[in-house]
Amino acid sequence: MIYEKEPENFKSKVEIVSCIIEAENEFLMLQRQIHKPEGGKWGLPAGKIDAGEKKEEAILREVFEETGIELEQEKVSYFKKIFVRYPTHDFIYHMFNAKLPKKPEIKIRNEEHLGFKWVTPKESLELETVLDFKPCIKLFFRM
Repeated sequence: MIYEKEPENFKSKVEIVSCIIEAENEFLMLQRQIHKPEGGKWGLPAGKIDAGEKKEEAILREVFEETGIELEQEKVSYFKKIFVRYPTHDFIYHMFNAKLPKKPEIKIRNEEHLGFKWVTPKESLELETVLDFKPCIKLFFRM
């Protein structure tokens, strides 16, 4: 479950960054490798913030590691901090956005993802996605 304000007894041990990369009226989604948590499901380029790393550095690193896209910091905007509560743990989720003039070449890391696709916000809601993805997309695209 996602919250825009920190819920009571929230105990986050990790912070996650993600990026909605838009181009040509679609955005990029990645399909998780089967051996990963929530394997086979679709999500955004995302990952944990490393110790000592700023969230702005983490999103550039994660996007590059997962897609091969080298984003420039000034092309990435911060959207929102979300508080996520799973049955087993809590975490902070930082949402970023990057609008590109055209779709770049994508080079996924096979050990992390099965594939990628560009989708409209409406199409993304029809996919089997990672937990709490759809409320975040609805929030971002005001659906």
